[in-house]
Amino acid sequence: MEKVVLAYSGGLDTSIITAWLKDNYEFEVIACCVDVGQDDDMDEIKKKAIASGATKAYCLDVQNEFIEEYAYKGLKALAVYEQSYLLGTALARPIISQKLVEIAHKENAPYICHGCTGKGNDQVRFEVGIASIDPTIKIIAPWREWDIKSREDAIDYATSKGIELTVSKEKIYSRDQNLWHISHEGGHIEGLENEHQDKELYMMVKTLEEASDTPEYVSIGFEKGYPVSLNGKTLNGKSLVKELNQIAGNHGVGVIDIVENRIVGMKSRGIYETPAGTVLMNALIELESICLDKESINLKKTLSQKYGDLVYGGLWFTPLREALDAFIDSLHETVTGEITLKLYKGNVIPVSRMSNYNLYDDEISSFGASDLYDHKDAEGFINLYSLPSKIINLKKKKW
Repeated sequence: MEKVVLAYSGGLDTSIITAWLKDNYEFEVIACCVDVGQDDDMDEIKKKAIASGATKAYCLDVQNEFIEEYAYKGLKALAVYEQSYLLGTALARPIISQKLVEIAHKENAPYICHGCTGKGNDQVRFEVGIASIDPTIKIIAPWREWDIKSREDAIDYATSKGIELTVSKEKIYSRDQNLWHISHEGGHIEGLENEHQDKELYMMVKTLEEASDTPEYVSIGFEKGYPVSLNGKTLNGKSLVKELNQIAGNHGVGVIDIVENRIVGMKSRGIYETPAGTVLMNALIELESICLDKESINLKKTLSQKYGDLVYGGLWFTPLREALDAFIDSLHETVTGEITLKLYKGNVIPVSRMSNYNLYDDEISSFGASDLYDHKDAEGFINLYSLPSKIINLKKKKW
C-alpha cells in the first residue's frame, strides 16, 4: 500500500479525513501532528489518530523552533497583514509544511493530505510551502473532492463514524491555536452586524471587564532585535512567549476583530488573540525608535508591509523573504536594549527606553544650546526647505 502523511490536529476536519481516506483510497495513513503550542494533549492526539484509522502517528514538539526561527523573524520584520493581524496562523504554516515533508521522506510517502477548506488561506500556504521544499510530493485535499459541503455536514459524517468531537452545530467556531496566537472564525462571527461575544470566545486573553484593575510593568530585553529576557530573566523563545502570554492576557492585551482579504479573493472576519506578540511588537517599535535613524525606520516600514504580505500569502520559502531577513538582520545590529511597558485594560503604554546604542541625546534635543546645533542655523535651513513651496506659490500667481 502507498502511504499518505496526513497533517493531523485531532479537530473536526482531520478526524473525519482519516476515516474518509480509508473509505476512498487504498492508502496507509500516517498521521503527523506538529506541536506549535496548540495546548493539546499529544498522547490523546496520538490515540485519537490511531482510533480514527491511522496506522502510525507522529507528534513533533517544535514550539521553541517555531518561536525563535519563524515568529521572532516575523517580529523583527514588524510584519503585520492589513495594519493589524500579527500573522499567528501564517507564521506557523511554513514549519508545519517542513515537518510534514520530513515525515513523508522518512516514511517514503509520495502523498501529503491536509484538512484545509477550498475557501481558506491555509490550503495555499501548505501546498506552496510543500512544493517549495519537495515539488514531487502529491497533495490530497479532501475539501476539494468530497461531498461534504459544510462544517454541519462534517459533524454528521463524524457522528456516523463514531468519532468524538469537541464542536457542535451550536458552537461551531473554527479555531487555530499556537503559542503565538489563537484565531476564531465561523459561527455568529460571520455576521458583520454581530458583536463578537468575548466571554464565549476568548481563550488566551481576559475581557476588559475581567482584566486586572491593577496596572503591571513588564521589561523586555532585546539583542539585535530578538527578545531574550523578560523582567530581567533570560528565557528561550518558548518560555518567554508562554510567560508573557499569561501576563498580557491577564490585562486584556492583544485582541483584534478584523475583516481581512483572503489569498483566494474573498473577505473574511476573524477574531485574533495575540497577547505576547502584541507586547513584543510594541516593545520592538519603541526600541527601534531610539536605535535606528529616520531613513532606516521609513524604509523598514515599507519592507514590513511586504514581509507581512509574503508571510500571509504562504511565500516563506522564497529568495525575497530570505533577502529581507538579511537586510533586517544587518539593520538590527544595534537594536539591543531594554524596554519597559505598562499593561492596563488592553493598553500597552511605553514607560522606559534604554540602549547602549541610543541615538537620542538629551543635550542636543533639549531647548538649550549645544556644540552640534546653533539655533541660528535653523533660519538658513528653513529658507532652503521652504524654497519649493515658495516657487510654486509665486508661479501660481503668474498662471
